[in-house]
Amino acid sequence: MICILLVAGHASSLEAEIAADRSGKYSHLEGVPKALYPGVGGKKILDYWWDIIKSRQLFSEVFLVTNADKYKHFERWATASEFPVENIINDGTTSREERLGAVMDLELCLRMKSIGEDVLVVAADMICQDEKFDIAQLIIIIILIFIISENNDYRNSNKNRERSKERGDLAIYYEMLASGFTNYFFEKPTGEETQSRNGSVVFYCFRQSTLELVSRYLGEYKLKEERSFGLFLQWLINEQDGEVYGMKLPTGFQLIGETTLSEYEKWLSFFSQQCSSFRGLHRITKRAYARVGLMGNPSDGFYGKTISLSIKNFWAEVWICESERLILQPHPLNDPTEFGSLADLHGITSKEGYLGGLRLLQATCKKFYNYCSVKGIALAKRNFTLKYDTNIPRQVGLAGSSAIVTATLKCLMTFFNLTEADLPKEVQPDFILDVEVGELNINAGLQDRVVQVYQGLVYMDFSRDIMDSRGHGEYRKLEVSELPQFFLVYSGDPSDSGKIHSDVRSRWEAGDENIIEGMKKLAELTDLALESIKEKDWMSLSRYMELNFNIRLEMYGENTLGEQNLHMISIGTRFGAGCKFPGSGGAILGLLKDENKFAEMEREFQKHGYVVTKVVPNLQ
Repeated sequence: MICILLVAGHASSLEAEIAADRSGKYSHLEGVPKALYPGVGGKKILDYWWDIIKSRQLFSEVFLVTNADKYKHFERWATASEFPVENIINDGTTSREERLGAVMDLELCLRMKSIGEDVLVVAADMICQDEKFDIAQLIIIIILIFIISENNDYRNSNKNRERSKERGDLAIYYEMLASGFTNYFFEKPTGEETQSRNGSVVFYCFRQSTLELVSRYLGEYKLKEERSFGLFLQWLINEQDGEVYGMKLPTGFQLIGETTLSEYEKWLSFFSQQCSSFRGLHRITKRAYARVGLMGNPSDGFYGKTISLSIKNFWAEVWICESERLILQPHPLNDPTEFGSLADLHGITSKEGYLGGLRLLQATCKKFYNYCSVKGIALAKRNFTLKYDTNIPRQVGLAGSSAIVTATLKCLMTFFNLTEADLPKEVQPDFILDVEVGELNINAGLQDRVVQVYQGLVYMDFSRDIMDSRGHGEYRKLEVSELPQFFLVYSGDPSDSGKIHSDVRSRWEAGDENIIEGMKKLAELTDLALESIKEKDWMSLSRYMELNFNIRLEMYGENTLGEQNLHMISIGTRFGAGCKFPGSGGAILGLLKDENKFAEMEREFQKHGYVVTKVVPNLQ
């Protein structure tokens, strides 16, 4: 039997309440997925489930399905908890609006991992109402019932005895009051919908034969609201004549789906003694979005032209509030100071390096102070606490570092009441670039910083005469009402995006004709793409994206671009998509000529372990 833990829920009422709390008591939980909140006895809620599952050695494999927004949190948890990181499935979504739904998350896991066994499915972000209840023993009982039900002749009639030889699926429930309707499942029903007080949670055992029906159900019910397990079981029983056994628990569950802060406090009152450093009554929050280079890159550092798009799929957020001392708060994932073991430290450092986001906050503060001093801007004597969070995948060229710097700069400007008269909008990208290149020696160009400051779809001209005369490029935000459906694919284990830059700059500076001509072609393509966008000629835009990549390949070569990056491009091209790098490698941006091929293409990418998501433009 396989066990699948579902923790792919997005922002809940609980998270919203914690974000709105100004006491500072819960700020350490902001951005943390509910499954990783402290649970019974101080353990994380997910630790509780994982300890149960791994202790009994009842499962051949255990998988965990989460979303792109919270993936890094669970990856870090896995490294410290002896959970196989390769068994974490990323469903590619970053908001509630994009959610796949619980049944589709199950189907994604079944498909990506080629599962052909019976499955136990658990929502691993809920806790038992009674902490003394032996949930481990319950799992053993579930599996025993599940396996021996085909030999269970407890029914009276011959017909029922015959049917009992067929194993059924199993749903866990607990009695809230009295039984009512039996064949209808309601998501948190009202009194008008049902009189039943039997509460069912996502805690099911499904036979392999039932799992083969999941794709059929999703084919018939395509709305996100229809992808709940309650509706799936209703369909299974009423339309497929499925046999589902119910197993009643002598307890209930807490934190099921949407919940509140008061409910959480009730079970974890001991945690209220801990306070964070956020004591300020006024807190400022700023967000900067990831970006995709739509056309022209990597010519932004070579006096070229580019078009770039900020996207809502991924972002970095920075919080600032007044405090007695100036505090830069480390991020629990990106700036770890505690590890599960020496092996854990080694594994995390080997994969992610030594440098996290804290250095970006510190360098931005230093540069900000220096800028104000040089420009004669007197800053109020106010100390502050800075804290950041980000869900931008690392090392896939989506401008994660610059997003943190951009959001930090926005916070500092607002906190100290600076306006664009003090730090002009067209100068801000150069400020951000200098933080990364000048202070931290990060290989970067202006494109990312321009689009993250201006937001939306931005055309950029970095021609030498413009840069020399103005000290910055010409930046034009394109007012568009419609864009085609781009898709983004990225690797869960990318190479460092900086490697993609290779020796091209030194060749360009040395006057290499091939490189100079290549950069010129990229700039020309940008102008052609601009006309395609104006005319809404998406077929031509797709073709220009493909040409953009081919020029890049010719300049950089296959060895520099890397086997994994080329593999992603080849898959997209095979389905007729115009594909290119949105940044410096580790991801691809694509535009299908035939949108009907998306589902088939998505499955092909996922088969190879890549994360696929539809781009959500940030056109505000």
